[in-house]
Amino acid sequence: MKCNLCGEKIEVVVLDKINGTYIKKKAVCSNCQRKHKEKLIEQIK
Repeated sequence: MKCNLCGEKIEVVVLDKINGTYIKKKAVCSNCQRKHKEKLIEQIK
């Protein structure tokens, strides 16, 4: 699975959970969560 902001591969851990989060049904890696503000993340469509 890839991050919808930066395009990096997101690591999948036990039971198909990702090492990041889903925002509005889009995958976001943990690095982008730290770097980007909520406004940028909310723009994901």
